[in-house]
Amino acid sequence: MPEHRSTHVPQWKKDEIEEIKALIKTYPIVGVVGMSKIPAMQLQQMRAELRGRAVIKMLRNTLIHRAMNQSDEKLRLLDDFVEEQTALIFTKLNSFKLYKLLEKSKSPAPAKPGDIAPHDIVVEKCATSFKPGPIVGELQNVGIPAAIEGGSVVIRERKTVAKAGEVISPKLAELLTRLEIYPMEVGLKLRAAYENGTIFMSDVLAVDESKYFSDFTMAVHNALNLSINAAYPTSANARQLLQKAFNDSRNLAINATILIPEMIKIVLAKASLQAMLLSTKMPVSTAQEEVEENKKEGNSSN
Repeated sequence: MPEHRSTHVPQWKKDEIEEIKALIKTYPIVGVVGMSKIPAMQLQQMRAELRGRAVIKMLRNTLIHRAMNQSDEKLRLLDDFVEEQTALIFTKLNSFKLYKLLEKSKSPAPAKPGDIAPHDIVVEKCATSFKPGPIVGELQNVGIPAAIEGGSVVIRERKTVAKAGEVISPKLAELLTRLEIYPMEVGLKLRAAYENGTIFMSDVLAVDESKYFSDFTMAVHNALNLSINAAYPTSANARQLLQKAFNDSRNLAINATILIPEMIKIVLAKASLQAMLLSTKMPVSTAQEEVEENKKEGNSSN
C-alpha cells in the first residue's frame, strides 16, 4: 500500500496567503514590482512616499504563487512576472498613474562593479577637487582625459566612458563615485499590472506624455483642416467655414467681375490697377500716340 505524506503548511504562511487574497479583493489594481538592489533606507523612504496611495507587500515568491493560484483566473497571468526579488503592490490608482508614480520615486545611485550601464555614461569637461597625484593616471586608464592645470586635476573634454548595456568595471565604478556621478537608478520597477481583467506590461505603461499630447494636438489640427476642406459643418468649425465661404464668394465676384453693390469699388480698383500696369508695359511711341489721339478726340468734342 503506497505511503501518503501530508505536507504541513505553517500557520504564518497561511496567514500571509490570506492577507494577499484579501488585498487583491480590496484593491482593483495589482502590480508586480522588482526590488533588486534597493537599500533598506531607500525602501523605507519609498514606502513613506507611497503611503495612502499604494500598499507594498513583500513576501516569498512561493507564497505569491500560491496566492495567485487561488485568485481570479485572469489575475494568475501575473504569476509569469514573479521572479527574483519581487513584491506586490496594491492601489486604487489606474495602472498608468501607478507606473508614473513609481518612476518618480526612483533616485540616482552610484554604480557598482558588474552593473550594466542603463544609458550612455558621460563625464563632462570640468575642474575637479582632486589634487595632483596618481588619480590622473587612474582616470586616464578608464578613458577619462584628465590633466593637471593650475594645481588641480581637470577633465579636459567631454567623454563617454560606458555605452548603454556595457558592464561597468570595478575601477570605473569607483572613479564615477569619486566624481559624484551616479548613473544607476534605484527604485521599484513595475513589471506588470492587472486592471479590470487586463494585464499591462511596463513597455505599454511607459507613455511619453509630451509626445502623446503633441500627437493628440496634431490629430485635432488635421481633423479640423479635413472638415473645413470637405465643408463638413460641426460646432468646432462653423465660424471658419462661414469665413471661408465669405472669402471664396468674394474672390469669385472679383475674379469673374461680377458687379454687385458690395464689390463695385473693389472691381473698379482692380480694373484701374490692371490698366495702370498695362500702360507701363506699352511702348513709349504707342503710349504717346494714344495720348495725342485722346487730345484730338477731346478737342473735336469741344
